[in-house]
Amino acid sequence: MGTKKYDAIIIGGGHNGLAAAAILARRGWRIGVFERNPSLGGAVQTRELTEPGFRHDLAAMNLSQFAGSAFHQEYAEDLARHGLSFAHADDCFASVFPDGRWFGVSKDVSTTVARISEFSAADAVAWTDLLKNFGEDAPHIFSVLGAPMTLSSLAKTGWKIWRQRGSGFILQMIRLLVSSPRKFLDETFESPEIKTTLAAWGMHLDFPPDQSGGALFPYLEAMGNQSFGMVIGKGGAETMIRALAGMIKEAGGDIYTDAPVEEILVKGGKADGVKLRDGTVYRAKKAVIANVAPSALTRSGLLKSGTGNEAFDRGAVNFAHAPGTMMIHLALDGLPDWAAGEQLKKFAYVHLAPSLQMMANVYTQAKNGVLPAEPVLVVGQPTAIDDSRAPEGKHILWIQVRVLPAQISGDEAGEITGREWADVKDAYSARALSILERYAPGIQKKVIGSAVFSPDDLQRENPNLVGGDQIAGSHHLSQNFLFRPVLGWADWKTPVDKLYMVGASTWPGAGVGAGSGTMLANRLNG
Repeated sequence: MGTKKYDAIIIGGGHNGLAAAAILARRGWRIGVFERNPSLGGAVQTRELTEPGFRHDLAAMNLSQFAGSAFHQEYAEDLARHGLSFAHADDCFASVFPDGRWFGVSKDVSTTVARISEFSAADAVAWTDLLKNFGEDAPHIFSVLGAPMTLSSLAKTGWKIWRQRGSGFILQMIRLLVSSPRKFLDETFESPEIKTTLAAWGMHLDFPPDQSGGALFPYLEAMGNQSFGMVIGKGGAETMIRALAGMIKEAGGDIYTDAPVEEILVKGGKADGVKLRDGTVYRAKKAVIANVAPSALTRSGLLKSGTGNEAFDRGAVNFAHAPGTMMIHLALDGLPDWAAGEQLKKFAYVHLAPSLQMMANVYTQAKNGVLPAEPVLVVGQPTAIDDSRAPEGKHILWIQVRVLPAQISGDEAGEITGREWADVKDAYSARALSILERYAPGIQKKVIGSAVFSPDDLQRENPNLVGGDQIAGSHHLSQNFLFRPVLGWADWKTPVDKLYMVGASTWPGAGVGAGSGTMLANRLNG
């Protein structure tokens, strides 16, 4: 029996690789997807991590980006036919503060504006104005974020925007793209609580309050949630992965799990196929698409001879990852009893990040290798939105602990002496839960079961999450847009002919919008 041949081989079963595979398979390409783990999905997985019947999203929970993506717009009927289903959250995100107050954004504009008015009448007006402008500005912003990151594409997109909105708008958009969260928020609002609530979203993408380039995500998340609400996966985020896999298989594609790729084979300067860890070889006629972190495409990774391009290889080795994350999954007898108010039980996310100063300090500590005394907590309450994820009357919590060092050099609180995550995981998760206890008294008495993933654990689960970096690479300006992942290679190509990259480490970056997989597949079959 000869070596099996495909038109394209996809390395890694993350959602970007699956999106590319689905598009190409539907267009007649013979597709083979190879995933190292028993399950597809990468950071988008749902498992019974604690107790039977409690379905936890391992990492990604919010599927709003996918619901609004170009892929979903084109293939919504096919995805629904293969089981994709969303649960809609009208109460999207909130922050609680040490003085017992809270602020939250709900889809109903009047509700949100009324909450803002309790902090500042001027900010209520500013929010309304921002929302009005968002309706006019968002299509142009998304046209940039949804376009290939090449000079020709940028020129074409910029020309269209200039013709419709003029030079003034383009300059304002560029200013927003390079501003820090604090700069944008200080210019827009006066209430510290409103600023803090929005700035917390910057921490999701490696943007502390004073980091240039960090204003965009808090702006888009706030206005997007206000305009459209939020969605999570009905029954778990894996509904998205199952639907993508169903599309691939229906179109004749092959999916292999427990199939780690050991090497990308190169012949005559072109990607020719892959060799699995068990020695099996598969050939690719048109493309090998690697859904991997840049460091995997080095001599110590999948390309045993490197790419032959010194600048690319150096950029791949030096690709900067964001600080780490700890995930805490809880099975509960009931939702948290938030001291700030019962209304908080309805929100998809509750941030425990009480000030800009606190977020700035935490980030600096983590970057210096120090365990923060009080990290940022992102508390997801998926069963407040979708009760199918737990037995009747029970609930789950999804807790991100941000931001943490990959390599530990000390503890800001002076309590933890260990320097390896295997040694300090339990102590640090206990610290995080004690913080939650302050805001939701009695929560620890409601715990039925728990599962904790340290930054090391997350990397073992998914090698793309280097050091527990859940966004697969910092989005600072020096590593975003034309510089993601490496200057000169932001169009998903690599120096090896017919070898391409997709995933969160490539443009347009982290999230579940399937942008890189969709844009690359459309280009390959264009």
